[in-house]
Amino acid sequence: MDDLGFRDKVKSSRNQALWLATLGFFGGFAGVSIFGPLVPKFKELLDLTPFAAGMLAAIPALTGSLLRIPFGAAVERFGGKRPFLILMLITNIGVVGLLILLRTSYPDSMDGTYPLLLVLGALIGCGIATFSVGIGQVSYWFPKKDQGGALGIYGGLGNTSPGLSTLLLPIAVGSIGIFSAYSVWFVVLVAVTIIYGVFIKDAPWFQLHQQGHTLTADQLVGLGGGELAPTGKAWAGLKHASSIPATWMLVFFYFLSFGGFLAFTSWLPTFWTSMYDTSLREAGVLTAAFSLFTALIRVAGGLLSDRISIRYALPGNFLLMFVGTIVLSFSGEFAVSLIATLAVGAGMGLQNAIVFKLLPRYVPDAVGGASGWIGGLGALGGFVIPPVMGVVTGMVGGSTGYARGFLPFAVLVVVALPVVRVLDRWSARHGHGLA
Repeated sequence: MDDLGFRDKVKSSRNQALWLATLGFFGGFAGVSIFGPLVPKFKELLDLTPFAAGMLAAIPALTGSLLRIPFGAAVERFGGKRPFLILMLITNIGVVGLLILLRTSYPDSMDGTYPLLLVLGALIGCGIATFSVGIGQVSYWFPKKDQGGALGIYGGLGNTSPGLSTLLLPIAVGSIGIFSAYSVWFVVLVAVTIIYGVFIKDAPWFQLHQQGHTLTADQLVGLGGGELAPTGKAWAGLKHASSIPATWMLVFFYFLSFGGFLAFTSWLPTFWTSMYDTSLREAGVLTAAFSLFTALIRVAGGLLSDRISIRYALPGNFLLMFVGTIVLSFSGEFAVSLIATLAVGAGMGLQNAIVFKLLPRYVPDAVGGASGWIGGLGALGGFVIPPVMGVVTGMVGGSTGYARGFLPFAVLVVVALPVVRVLDRWSARHGHGLA
């Protein structure tokens, strides 16, 4: 059969798949901020300790992180559409449960609801796991030379949803009440789920494979897809990716850059209100500035990674994160702390783009499996780091404790620097040296 005949069998296009995947991830990823902006309010209502407040802010990241591993790997077998939709449906169920709780218990009957809030947060966090599914989905649509920009757009624009949620949710709560605010969120989530489900198509390899055709890499690119072919087995993809040392080093890097992004996004509202006595709305605006800046600079980082050298990007970005975190930990000036959060955000956003630029280079035969490991275990930082910040905050005490709480993150960034050197030596030995 000629190329034209194959072309007639392929539905959709790279750009359409990219924008639909980005829209779906945008909707699901908003779960990061389902509680974060309102943790100070829940903390007051439920009389939570800093550790318990950190757990509430971080709980969506737990399921959102761990489920990235099996669902990211499932792309190898099923394509992206099916696992993506399953995660979105579970997220919708979680939001329905939250709405019922708020309708029946908020604010006067909230005593004893903390465990239920954790469960609902875990369900809503399933939307966060759409990230690794979309990474595999987009990667199989685009050739390697264009993947940095495509994944930067996908991850960067999708990552803007926590920032927008952090900005708009406190404003909506103040204007129309907490139940109506979350109801609007639910309507948007349902609309995104429907649009994604109706219009998204899997990459050409999956479409043609279902029709009984197997094509070469050049043919796939010619038909508007990427040259990578999946393993066809979810566990095989995870197993192969886990056998490559670079996978685990990228997991650690992503634990800091993206897990750190999740942690800061969920913790900063509490930091701003406790350290500088800002209002809930002001804390939302400040956190949104960090979150949106980090997300958008990831887009620029992805696009630039296709065009300029990234040889010194990994250590440079970590140094920027370290300096910003140290300043934030010891600053008592509002303006200095704000600039420090933006410096940390810049390092995180650029590093997020670089990690997934390197992924297809190091693990070309199991992109879905590798994105599952990296996206899942890496994003687990969003669950692990906030409670640790809470512990340090409680140990130091007072408003200053909320600044010192960032120090454990700075220590982890220092540990990452020698690991960068190990990865550099490994990549040189295996012909993956960076230009």
